[in-house]
Amino acid sequence: MQEDKKMKVKKGWLAVQVGLEDEDGGFQRFSIPISYLYHPLFQKLLDRAREVYGYNTAGPLMLPCSVEDFLHLRWRIEKEAAGHHHHHRHHRHQLPAPSLSFHSC
Repeated sequence: MQEDKKMKVKKGWLAVQVGLEDEDGGFQRFSIPISYLYHPLFQKLLDRAREVYGYNTAGPLMLPCSVEDFLHLRWRIEKEAAGHHHHHRHHRHQLPAPSLSFHSC
């Protein structure tokens, strides 16, 4: 029962397990906003997860990415989202096209 309580996340958020089999720290659990699912960078990671793990509905979403690369990806998504809140139209058009160039993701 205690495990069930640990797995709960707040409304509008999603639990994910991040890590690689050969990574020292193993897998780590994160909670992310559901809005990440619509971001192009995150969608590439979801495609990779589908290739590696298939469609598995038991437990948190597994992401085949090093924790370090995932933290950097999360930082990029949050930085981009913060830039969009300023409502500067000319800055939106100057954003580089999203690309996922991390080693493990």
